[in-house]
Amino acid sequence: MAVRIRLKRIGAHKSPFYRVVVSDSRSPRDGRFIEEIGTYNPVAQPAQVNIDEEKALKWLQTGAQASDTVRNLLSKAGVMTKLHELKQQKQS
Repeated sequence: MAVRIRLKRIGAHKSPFYRVVVSDSRSPRDGRFIEEIGTYNPVAQPAQVNIDEEKALKWLQTGAQASDTVRNLLSKAGVMTKLHELKQQKQS
């Protein structure tokens, strides 16, 4: 089973609001998901990003692939740098 971390849209028409979810890559965008790990509100100025870092790191370490947009959000939240640091510690 290929697991992806991606956005699930729940906002109204012309008012996007997203949940960052972990789901099977075969499920539809707004369909079934495994776990919710955060939210993203692009309408707010500046955009609000709330991500549970522990859950995100757990899924990334077990092999989940982040979509391009989620990878950018995780980078801005500092999760990707923590992931790289953990990988370097395991290699040492």
